[in-house]
Amino acid sequence: MASDSSEQTPPSEPGTSSDKPARRGFEPGFADLPRTMAIFPLTGALLVPGGRMPLNIFEPRYLAMTRHALAQPDRLIGMVQPKQRGIERKLDPEIQPEIERVGCAGRIISFEETEDGRYQVTLSGLVRFKIREELPRAAGGFRLVTPDFAPFAADITESDYNLSGRARFVATLKGYFETRNASVDWKAIDAMADRQLVISLAMLCPFSPDEKQALLECRHLEELGEMLLALFELAVRGRTDDQRPLH
Repeated sequence: MASDSSEQTPPSEPGTSSDKPARRGFEPGFADLPRTMAIFPLTGALLVPGGRMPLNIFEPRYLAMTRHALAQPDRLIGMVQPKQRGIERKLDPEIQPEIERVGCAGRIISFEETEDGRYQVTLSGLVRFKIREELPRAAGGFRLVTPDFAPFAADITESDYNLSGRARFVATLKGYFETRNASVDWKAIDAMADRQLVISLAMLCPFSPDEKQALLECRHLEELGEMLLALFELAVRGRTDDQRPLH
């Protein structure tokens, strides 16, 4: 997906790991989260806590943003959607579109320079945030905010999660993928833990930007699973309606 400064590498197919590993010692705790943070406005980019997002950075202001993040102890970048979907594709650094108030902070866990002047990075979703205040642009031209992590403090601590009605969920998922003519490794799906399955599907499935924002703002994994099921059911129902004879 092309963006104003990045082509988001397609997410992994179902069956590859997007599950959040056990928290490692070098990941920041809640008390260590920053008071200011660079943000990356990108339409359709859904990063959730526990997910991983590969990015291909090439626009100068976001190359500067990446260097800024790498220089911070936490190495965080806030992923957030612009309210005017797709406006970042105009590649105009003077455009500063209005953004959604809720995003997700991702930690740079891998970084590579390319010979043609790009950065290839992978973000690991850590914790969601609300934008308390937007600050003046940084010297490199990227945007900075004061994030409020408190409403999503529970993102930092993993808890047990069981997907209610998994059999129904997977059956509906099969119908959904049929509407997309997608080939899926169902053995891998069946082997996935509930947390991994829900996180992977939320990031992988080609939902609209508005739907992705709604998924991001779910209060917890239980609600995220319920919303995914509702979206799958809507897609299946829509296809069924389209196939009904008109007379």
